[in-house]
Amino acid sequence: MDLSWLFLLLFLGDSLLVNVSGNIVFPVQHKFKGRERNLSALKAHDVRRHGRFLFDVDLELGGNGQPSETGLYFAKLGLGSPPKNYYVQVDTGSDILWVNCVGCKSCPKKSGLGLDLTLYDPKSSSTSSLVACDQAFCTSTYNGQLSGCRPDVLCQYEVVYGDGSSTSGYFVNDNVQFDRVTGNLQTAPGNGSIIFGCGAKQSGELGTSSEALDGILGFGQANSSMLSQLASAGKVKKIFAHCLDNVNGGGIFAIGEVVKPKVNTTPLVPNQAHYNVVLKEIEVGGDNLSLPSDVFDNGFRKGTIIDSGTTLAYLPQVVYGELMTKILAQQPGLKLRTVEQQFSCFQYNSGNVDDGFPTVKFYFEGSLSLTVYPHEYLFQISDNVWCFGWQNGGDQTKDGKDITLLGDLVLSNKLVLYDLEQQTIGWTEYNCSSSIKVKDNSGVAYSVGAHNLSSASTLIIGRKLTFLLLVIATLLSFIN
Repeated sequence: MDLSWLFLLLFLGDSLLVNVSGNIVFPVQHKFKGRERNLSALKAHDVRRHGRFLFDVDLELGGNGQPSETGLYFAKLGLGSPPKNYYVQVDTGSDILWVNCVGCKSCPKKSGLGLDLTLYDPKSSSTSSLVACDQAFCTSTYNGQLSGCRPDVLCQYEVVYGDGSSTSGYFVNDNVQFDRVTGNLQTAPGNGSIIFGCGAKQSGELGTSSEALDGILGFGQANSSMLSQLASAGKVKKIFAHCLDNVNGGGIFAIGEVVKPKVNTTPLVPNQAHYNVVLKEIEVGGDNLSLPSDVFDNGFRKGTIIDSGTTLAYLPQVVYGELMTKILAQQPGLKLRTVEQQFSCFQYNSGNVDDGFPTVKFYFEGSLSLTVYPHEYLFQISDNVWCFGWQNGGDQTKDGKDITLLGDLVLSNKLVLYDLEQQTIGWTEYNCSSSIKVKDNSGVAYSVGAHNLSSASTLIIGRKLTFLLLVIATLLSFIN
């Protein structure tokens, strides 16, 4: 969840007494779809993140990646027997799935997102069981069995994020229900048995109601992730893809082998906590930026992070400076204003921004490139006022070290493929309102379409009114 470093700490405890071959789809919704949102909240969200068959699965998406409108995406999945629905944030920056549980301390009771929150109760599920400290999942995740472990001692977890917020609890084993792809644009219920966290205590932002969800669904690479567990059980391939539509909202999210469209890929940097790739150079308007050769290699944080859970794009200070200088050279008369003490914004009355600003192109190892058009790296906050989505990465980490991270702003309207079996990642420009083809274990390919889950209309109205106040304040800053 946080791209400032996230720590998963498994520890032992004996004070908790609780009884307890294809393609897949999940209903997913943008985290901030239809809720009050300002630019500071958006940036604060990214800072918090920077600390984090086989059958195919269809994960329904909602919302969009525009900073002035929405934020992260969340999914609806069923847990337990009989299954109950839970709304969980989809997070490629962390690994485990966890949900708030009955008896949780400081867990939110309601959500400002217009969602009904549900506490998971192991006692109410006929298929649940507790995970003890001597079981294989616990020992493998903790790299061995701790001294003093007994069969009646639970395997506990604690996740601490970069902003100081945390979740802690214990692991349980239960059924998860999802939408299995069975035909072109058709699904049927599917299920599997996984181990996930039962949240007993939350702190910081995780305990507030304004952005509350039932939990977090990590799509990281670790063996503890839901994806890894389902793949290990022979349920799915360790491959997933998303296409985020910031034009019409929603998009496509599928677990399975994508056969259409074809995607060029680049190797993942090994032994990294996130999806890191090797960025070679950056081109602005056809001209290469003159940058130090080692600027994208920051010690143990090697490479460039690709993270659909982050909204903006973050570059090392020297890269950010060169990039902005090159872009602004094409608009020498542009007057920049700082909005909310962090966003560089300007008034533009000269028509289409694609005609007045240069295209930015990133080149990666393996001949993979990423083209970012002005209408993608700029976002509009009123009819004639635009802001830059590029951010100084050196300002986003507690230790002041530069990070290179590309989020939704530049990944939207592209199909992004994560192939953990081949340890590659890739993308291609795509119409995210259309469909893709995923192939099941028998070799048959089916279409998986786009989804756009909507939020309560009253919350949408509330968000628009709040953002209107921000636009008025911004316009006044330009007048003054």
